[in-house]
Amino acid sequence: MEQPHIPTVLAEHLPFWKQLTEQQRSILISGTSCLSYSADATLHSTDSQCIGMLLVLSGSLRVYLLSEEGREITLYRIYQDEVCVLSASCVLKSITFDVFIDAVENCQVLQLTASSLNRIVKENIHAECFSYKMATERFSDVMWAMQQILFMSFDKRLAIFLLDESAMYQSDELSMTHQQIARLMGTAREVVTRMLHYFSSEGYVELSRGIVRLTDKPGLRKLL
Repeated sequence: MEQPHIPTVLAEHLPFWKQLTEQQRSILISGTSCLSYSADATLHSTDSQCIGMLLVLSGSLRVYLLSEEGREITLYRIYQDEVCVLSASCVLKSITFDVFIDAVENCQVLQLTASSLNRIVKENIHAECFSYKMATERFSDVMWAMQQILFMSFDKRLAIFLLDESAMYQSDELSMTHQQIARLMGTAREVVTRMLHYFSSEGYVELSRGIVRLTDKPGLRKLL
């Protein structure tokens, strides 16, 4: 995989870059590395050290909670050109819970170390404001995820999930197993399989091995 020019990528994706001094830019550049992960790899867990900020260059990540019983609850996804700040909980002191971060698919990310990011956030108000703005936006995603899990029927949740995935990848054919969908939605595979078969019987989707094909999007939207 081609290695990016880190200064250029940082300048393009960090709105506060122009407000940094040359020394601060050098600190961030020297504290940034480009890493590649295969699908299902774990980037961060409760046992991991604070890894700092992540910028996704390709692929996507999943941020989730893990209960004591082993149930995974997906909080949100991070896609290409998006930033993850919940991995920098040691820098943003208002973040008081730990999350897990996995690669949904093969991905390439820039990792800004916690030490370099912490120094810049303390020195530069623009960097601090950006970090907390990103955290606030992600907490909105977290609240939406909790609202779906607590108050929304599963047929509606699954319809939203399928339509969102189709829009994100600009395809009506989703290469996903029932188990993968279950993990991303924080539920049991059997629940997903049962509802997908119901969707299939209603003509909303067609199912084949590892493939879910959306055949009636208007029908799915009527479930929302």
